[in-house]
Amino acid sequence: MSKLYDITVKTIEGPSETIGEYKGNVILIVNTASACGLTPQYLALEKIYETYMDRGFVVLGFPCNDFGAQEPGTELEIQRFCEAKFNVQFPMFAKISVKPGSRHPLYEELIARQPKARTNPGAAPKEGSDISWNFEKFLVSRDGEVIDRFAPQVTPDSPLVIEAVEKALGPTA
Repeated sequence: MSKLYDITVKTIEGPSETIGEYKGNVILIVNTASACGLTPQYLALEKIYETYMDRGFVVLGFPCNDFGAQEPGTELEIQRFCEAKFNVQFPMFAKISVKPGSRHPLYEELIARQPKARTNPGAAPKEGSDISWNFEKFLVSRDGEVIDRFAPQVTPDSPLVIEAVEKALGPTA
């Protein structure tokens, strides 16, 4: 079994669970922020979630205040903002850190398994393995393997992400 599934996270409502709760699904894990120039990506994240959830796909949102203090609110404030402004229905979690020194074990594992993020065609390649900003995305297969990673500027509705999700989900019945 994937080590990723053993990692404990705290839901935005408070209880703890493991990533194993989502075993068998294709998972898109995203570090989010409510006051970022990329915050409108919530719309595309919700749309991709709704489009593919019936095929075993889930988006997991992890608010993060590591970049420009762009997620200053409490979990309740974040939850209310996401629901009111973007009608977010996918699972959201308590704030975590993705930066070295205070990085959550989930992100330690994600980065170890997928150290490089893909960028949009024609964009300069991202240097280093650290998370570069809010809305970096990791794609996890049904068996818990981290199969892809996308830079923040690669939107959830981009062909790069859509093709990777569809490939991970496999053919429809």
